Amino acid sequence: MKVTHWPLHGLRVRTPRLELRLPTPDELDELAELSAQGIHQPGTMPFAVPWTDQPPAGRARSVMQFHWRTLGEWTPQDWTLPLVILLDGTVVGSQSLTGRAFPIMREVETGSWLGLRHQGQGIGTEMRAAAVHLAFAGLNAESAVTAAMTDNPASITVSNKIGYRRNGLVRTVVGGTLRYKQHFALDRDAWEAHRTVPVEIDGLEPCLPQFGL
Repeated sequence: MKVTHWPLHGLRVRTPRLELRLPTPDELDELAELSAQGIHQPGTMPFAVPWTDQPPAGRARSVMQFHWRTLGEWTPQDWTLPLVILLDGTVVGSQSLTGRAFPIMREVETGSWLGLRHQGQGIGTEMRAAAVHLAFAGLNAESAVTAAMTDNPASITVSNKIGYRRNGLVRTVVGGTLRYKQHFALDRDAWEAHRTVPVEIDGLEPCLPQFGL
């Protein structure tokens, strides 16, 4: 699909198993259905914003609204890129990159989720590796940051594998309960030292002005 005035639709980031890109309408609907089927076990909440704490249909709608809202509010200075994750053509999750005052800050923040049945297969590490490769190699970022609840070992393990350093612990309230959120930061040298996943980027050059570059 060629969209002349929104070249982000032509951006592709690939690893040996995965493809990351903006979803088609049908793929966005698949992603929404995947969220409705479950992202984490009942009684747990891995997110600082408990958006999954609602009925399945509500989760599905929130996924679609998040996608439309982030693209609708996009500016070259402040943006969020909501990529779908495809494994052998099947939608398995979502990976986002956010840049605030990006042309000056040169920093991205990542966020992601996988459908419950696709977890525990190394996909989370591979998709994060693809995201930070896009940031450092494609967008010339200087820093990537992320965060995870301290009782979310899967996310923390991914950050450790990619080479992030711990960057502060904060107290937060989620669903009326005190929780602790661990922040992480990754600089270019650490990214280079921990690169193990081959990543290819296609279609980025026409998109650079949309990233303020």
